[in-house]
Amino acid sequence: QVELVESGGGLVQVGGSLRLSCAASGNIFSINTMDWYRQAPGKQRELVAAVTSGGRTNYADSVKGRFTISRDNAKNTIYLQMSSLKLDDTAVYYCHAIVVQRTTGRELQYSYWGQGTQVTVSS
Repeated sequence: QVELVESGGGLVQVGGSLRLSCAASGNIFSINTMDWYRQAPGKQRELVAAVTSGGRTNYADSVKGRFTISRDNAKNTIYLQMSSLKLDDTAVYYCHAIVVQRTTGRELQYSYWGQGTQVTVSS
């Protein structure tokens, strides 16, 4: 089993900054893509940013230029630096990872989610 633990959420004013962290632990052979998703009340969960094991990144248009995703492969940890926060950024932010696990000589990929961390932007 693999656990993803997020931290760093909280309450911030419009224009402020927050840094989220997500650490993966457990039965991990390697990790492919790690992502941040978010879900606002009454809305579908959406991809915010993704980073591959090689460091390639991808962002939702709504956060480009304001959010930066980074990754520490040695620690199985990703970060999301959020700046110039807007009211629309208010949501529960979830960490997601595609984890490769080795069992009985085979390598299989599994999808894991964190429990989520609340980010609230106030005016």
